[in-house]
Amino acid sequence: MAYDEGVAERIRSVFDGRIDIVEKKMFGGIAFMHSGNMCCGVKDELLMARVGPDKYSTALKLPYAREMDFTGKPLTGFVYVDPPGFAESDQLDGWIELCQDFTGSLPAK
Repeated sequence: MAYDEGVAERIRSVFDGRIDIVEKKMFGGIAFMHSGNMCCGVKDELLMARVGPDKYSTALKLPYAREMDFTGKPLTGFVYVDPPGFAESDQLDGWIELCQDFTGSLPAK
């Protein structure tokens, strides 16, 4: 499974000390699970962001975001973000906050 370890480490630092976040290999990369629900992750050099169905169209309008379509069919509620879209710490923090807003509303698995 290929993913940019540098991006994964940046995400780990955002979640540092969180016992409700675990890592799991999935989607051909690594995912960060929030209370058992996929929150965000890394595939190759891309950020995988689970924003949920309500914020999906808004997220797609953000710079460097696009449909997450690794199977050929877009996954509603998930977007890929190209590296320029999370190059700065505040950009990455914003994406992770958006993801946690959604996954925090889901029941724990």
